[in-house]
Amino acid sequence: MPLTKSVQVLPLKRKLEISNYDQEFSLEGGGSLPELQIAYTTYGTLSPARDNVVWVFHALTANSDPFEWWPGLVGENDLINPSDHYIVCANMLGSCYGSTGPDHIDPSTSEKYGFDFPAVTIKDMVNAHKLLRQHLNIDRIYLGMGGSMGGQQLLEWAAGENDLFENICVIATNARHSAWGIAFNTAQRMAMEADPTLYSNGKGAGEKGLKAARAIAMLSYRNQNTYRRTQTDFEDKTDNFKASSYQYYQGDKLVKRFSAHAYWHLSKAMDGHNVGRGRKSVRQALKAINSNTLVLGIRSDILFPFAEQKFIAKNIRGAVFQMVDSLYGHDGFLIETEAIEKHIADFLNIQRDDE
Repeated sequence: MPLTKSVQVLPLKRKLEISNYDQEFSLEGGGSLPELQIAYTTYGTLSPARDNVVWVFHALTANSDPFEWWPGLVGENDLINPSDHYIVCANMLGSCYGSTGPDHIDPSTSEKYGFDFPAVTIKDMVNAHKLLRQHLNIDRIYLGMGGSMGGQQLLEWAAGENDLFENICVIATNARHSAWGIAFNTAQRMAMEADPTLYSNGKGAGEKGLKAARAIAMLSYRNQNTYRRTQTDFEDKTDNFKASSYQYYQGDKLVKRFSAHAYWHLSKAMDGHNVGRGRKSVRQALKAINSNTLVLGIRSDILFPFAEQKFIAKNIRGAVFQMVDSLYGHDGFLIETEAIEKHIADFLNIQRDDE
């Protein structure tokens, strides 16, 4: 059964839409969803030759609007723009920004799924993307691009449909989530599980735990040098340190825009990322990718160390690896857009306006 399009939410060049799949959606872990909703954003127009599709994959707590969270790289006047490209970005399965997730109503109970939302994987997210691709009648993607968890989805899809993407660019990601990354995510979930409201569906469920989890996450998104340069106090203090305030601030900020239940489930999905699962091995899965491939690493990234990106590039035939310098660690994939844009433009042989 194809996806059915509902009412367009926003007009103009941005099209935020909701599509529905009204049959059972099977999940990799053996569970299922009785129905599926996909929230997605498109910008631009599909060319007559249908050769200008750019599919952007978002990371853990982002949404389907890359103009919002990747300015400088994706936007009206950026390298990836709606004048030249038909830009598609789908909210990942399990999130809280429109696609089916823990905050949706379970038809079998008429209540929110909440903490009882079934386990989803990166492969499940990709299978939802596949339904959307069919709905949009896209048979070829000029460029797929994503960082962190977005890059995990892109690698999974490119390994499974190895002739779909003409070009791919993965940034600060890995082919299989590391023990180090799983440990960080587990520490965050332990903080969340210490908040007893996580297991309820009431207002504010899990918020205190989510604040603590985000504070832990920030330590992996940045690094010691980031905090030394940006959060050091230069006057004598015994309390109320800038670094402490910053951790509280980051926790408060996330709680205002994200769901604790979605965060818990998405972190589990990230832990299970492994492009080799169901295939011969991680290396064989990467070797099967036929796309022209650019792999970018962030030199100061401690969560997804650049050795993981070098491994990806080494095992995809003809892949190009480039390093990006940044003070901001893993978050550099969102911040260093000027350097990332240059690498992508060079890779695609696109002449930039400043040249």
